[in-house]
Amino acid sequence: MSDEFPSWLEPMAATLTRERFTGPDWVFERKLDGIRLLAFKRGNAVRLMTRNQLLRNESYPAFVEAVAALPVRDAILDGEATGWWEERNAPGYHLFDVLWLEGSVTSLGLEARRKLLCELPLQPPLYVVPRLDEPEPWVRACAEGWEGVIAKRRDAPYEHRRSRDWLKMKCEAGQEFVIGGFTDPRGKRVGLGALLIGYFSGDDFEFAGKVGTGLDTKLLLELRDRLDALEISRTPFTKGDGFPRSGVRWVQPEIVVEVAFMQWTSHGKLRHPRLVRLRDDKPAREVTREDLGA
Repeated sequence: MSDEFPSWLEPMAATLTRERFTGPDWVFERKLDGIRLLAFKRGNAVRLMTRNQLLRNESYPAFVEAVAALPVRDAILDGEATGWWEERNAPGYHLFDVLWLEGSVTSLGLEARRKLLCELPLQPPLYVVPRLDEPEPWVRACAEGWEGVIAKRRDAPYEHRRSRDWLKMKCEAGQEFVIGGFTDPRGKRVGLGALLIGYFSGDDFEFAGKVGTGLDTKLLLELRDRLDALEISRTPFTKGDGFPRSGVRWVQPEIVVEVAFMQWTSHGKLRHPRLVRLRDDKPAREVTREDLGA
């Protein structure tokens, strides 16, 4: 790889698995419930970028200041931001990898990159994500209400794609979906009734069902304003059935949401879904069904 400082690098992504294992070739970290951010530092200039290549400097000014203060000229850090949307938590930028340190380090193994990261003089709100040393870290994760854990192969280089060298073990099924429509509110409900959500599969946009729980009044009204601006006359879904028969409005599939659910039904729908939050850090077109690996 050239040592010319890049304007963008695709972040490595973990593959969902149902396996539960430990071993000397793997390390484990908590799966944080935050926003993925890459920090690009070039001299004193810092850019905080989401997976969707959106600039987030204004949302996290303290992170920008802390990264800018690091005693390195050029660096690209990978981590997760927590606390900005949830006021009871203090904002923190939790780092778990480094891609660039006066040159590319992505070809190094995970442990070598981790050593470089831990040698940086990080100060709050910058933190290194700690390792888990429990014999069954996923048990602790579920007992303490975490989203899950990430297993990472010790010697793996940093890949700019979804990889099986990083595996996510979730306590509850869940993934991102894209809104393709919504129903009108009924009774005392405001804004909208339920969201019609789906995912992309090749050129198809497949219907995965409705989600109507997990939305408070503020979010219902905010979402309705955004969805009204995206309204279209025909359904964007190209595959699926079981749509509501009346009171449906279709929208361009652009807004990504994170949804938790119990399982997939045999008909390809979500069982007991609930909205977790909106996601503006992932392109809608990249949202596909995350089938559990073997």
